[in-house]
Amino acid sequence: MTSPVIALVDDDRNILTSVSIALQAEGFVTRLYPDGSSALKALADNPADLGVFDIKMPGMDGLSLLQALRSAGGAAAAMPVIFLTSKDEEQDEAHGLAAGADDYIAKPFSQRLLIARIRAILRRADMNRSAASSSEQPAEAVIERGRLVMDPARHQVGWDSKPVTLTVTEFLILEALAQRPGVVKSRNQLLDIAYQEDVFVDDRTIDSHIKRIRRKFRSADPTFDAIETLYGVGYRFNDG
Repeated sequence: MTSPVIALVDDDRNILTSVSIALQAEGFVTRLYPDGSSALKALADNPADLGVFDIKMPGMDGLSLLQALRSAGGAAAAMPVIFLTSKDEEQDEAHGLAAGADDYIAKPFSQRLLIARIRAILRRADMNRSAASSSEQPAEAVIERGRLVMDPARHQVGWDSKPVTLTVTEFLILEALAQRPGVVKSRNQLLDIAYQEDVFVDDRTIDSHIKRIRRKFRSADPTFDAIETLYGVGYRFNDG
């Protein structure tokens, strides 16, 4: 089996080197680019399996790089991308996801967490390709819960027919809740589902993800209240 190729784009050479070493130790092949311009020239013609882009770089930043690749067409346009940023800024996340990023991780970050996100996105990309190339029904059935529709194979979410853009982590959390409406999931259960790796993440991280999911749905519907908090217990999805 061919090892997945990961393109790392960051003006911080220490990050490029350390992340590359960690990825290679996990069996990935890496390509390193110190700026967006050099990455664009290389990736437009020969895209990687996934890109990890710093969002704040001099010259061509990560957002501009992603937008250029999405406009290039072909395989480059479909390359999954994770954004890195020095600040966990909501505006940067919104711009990145709107440009077509698949996930978003704030610096400083755990390399093991990044690797877990890379694996999750590559799995999702493989399922998308399998579904697109097959005339059969996708392996994962569409989830319909009241006004919510989730298509796991295509990583698509809708609320009242309005699209809602979620990161891979947010999608997995919502999917876990929506699969069994009314059933409470603890923070630890949601962490296990969302990260799927031996990665230490504070269980309060789930609270932040839930907050972001709610905010995104309330952009489509200000009255959204389908995710209920049970203080000291966890969360559940109500489809009534």
